[in-house]
Amino acid sequence: MKYRVLVCDDDEDIASALEIYLQSEGYEVSKCFNGQQATKIIAEENVHLLLLDIMMPVMDGLTAAVKIREKSNVPIIFLSAKSEDTDRILGLNIGADDYVTKPFNPVELLARVRAHLRRYSHLGSMPEVSSDIYQTGGLLLDDTKKKIMVEGEDVSLTAMEYNILKLLMQNMEQVFSSDQIYEQIWNEPAFDIGKTVAVHIRHIREKIEINPKEPRYLKVIYGLGYKVVRFDY
Repeated sequence: MKYRVLVCDDDEDIASALEIYLQSEGYEVSKCFNGQQATKIIAEENVHLLLLDIMMPVMDGLTAAVKIREKSNVPIIFLSAKSEDTDRILGLNIGADDYVTKPFNPVELLARVRAHLRRYSHLGSMPEVSSDIYQTGGLLLDDTKKKIMVEGEDVSLTAMEYNILKLLMQNMEQVFSSDQIYEQIWNEPAFDIGKTVAVHIRHIREKIEINPKEPRYLKVIYGLGYKVVRFDY
């Protein structure tokens, strides 16, 4: 399968450089130069990953990501000259899967692209072998159908959110630290990860919990990490 990556950056030189890097890895590449164009392409065409600049005319990357997340779980990697932790958290808060600061190392960026495409492809696959179903109370994860249900209602998670919840549901009652979650899900050392995991955990809670402030399923063990509680309905 040949993956298609959409590059959205108003700096045409950067967009062209990214196109060269990605094509050298065998990816099909499309380019656009503002968030409005990106939302239109994502809505109308088959795209497997989006590299999205934040500061752009017409529609900025943050606004575009919010609109895209209303209808699509395509992996989004933000590209930004801002490296502050608050900017990284803001990007993750609105649904991005990753955040890379400019100037970026092409080798690192390509590694992140490969990792997110691998997870996205795996999440979208439909194995024909026996079902792997994990359930606690009214929360159910069916890994064969790649489906999450809460009290019988379907819940939509991003690929990263799904993988985090799957890890915790496969190991109910086991506490995972932020570093352990990051290393297993992102498949890279947990170095300077800030609040990346915490942001994803909060998003999962908002989607699976009736009251995210008083979670029933996904608990924080202060100072240690996170776990999914096992109990009968």
